[in-house]
Amino acid sequence: MPSNNTYPGATARQWLTGARPQTWANAIAPVLAGTAAAIIHGSGDAPRAVLAGIVALALIIGVNYANDYSDGIRGTDEDRSGPLRLTGSRLVQPRKVKHAAFAAFGIAAAAGIALSLLSAWWLILFGALCILAAWFYTGGNNPYGYRGLGEVAVFIFFGLVAVMGTEYTQAGSISWQGATMAVAVGAMSASVNLVNNLRDIPTDADAGKITLAVRLGDTNTRRLWILLNATAMVLTVVLGAVSHWPALLALLASVFLYGASRPVTAGVQGRGLIPVLALTGRGMLTWALIMFAVSFLA
Repeated sequence: MPSNNTYPGATARQWLTGARPQTWANAIAPVLAGTAAAIIHGSGDAPRAVLAGIVALALIIGVNYANDYSDGIRGTDEDRSGPLRLTGSRLVQPRKVKHAAFAAFGIAAAAGIALSLLSAWWLILFGALCILAAWFYTGGNNPYGYRGLGEVAVFIFFGLVAVMGTEYTQAGSISWQGATMAVAVGAMSASVNLVNNLRDIPTDADAGKITLAVRLGDTNTRRLWILLNATAMVLTVVLGAVSHWPALLALLASVFLYGASRPVTAGVQGRGLIPVLALTGRGMLTWALIMFAVSFLA
């Protein structure tokens, strides 16, 4: 890496790009879904929902900066087809990107502690686990993101934990509807991460970053992406048919997911897959917004 005085610095817009706002739906959607599950059972709580949203959003910003830092110092981003990275592009000193990640984790921790004290103190332990998982995704000596476990972690932490945790902090329990929504959100969230890694298969393989997409190969990764989003839609039908029929309106999100699927099924490579990231995120966020809206009809 160059010496400290060769870094030109990043603009506010470039710092925002480094925070990867196209992934923020992964944080907002589970909080909306978890709150919807709580509202369905008459236990929605706006202040706790806001705190959960702060935790989730700060965590995803933190993990994005942490990935930027860790991948950058390893040289994984030397040849990249995705959006700008602050460290890999040598715009910002790596330590500053690392400090930004820790600042975001600090905000997540503060909001998480407040939320835990309002609901159940032992949730602080889950919050600490989430922060550790966020850092060690690409950080440390043996990052699990380099071992094909990234999508599993996203499914768990931005699906199961985020949705059911949000519901629990408001309702004091977890319903089967909340658990079903958690699996649906987790599947869509994992698919966002998966298509990002699908785009980077060639460069990740060359850099020794063995993601799930690298392990599965191009064709099977595309098949898994379709399966994950199809699973979310099937679970939407289950929720609507068995519990709360207005939930079927969330199938409208499939318009975005269908649009996202076209480049995936057409075999588009590299930068051509970047729009899939945004469309999948919009589909997931639309799904969660509709679920939240129709929960008031319960």
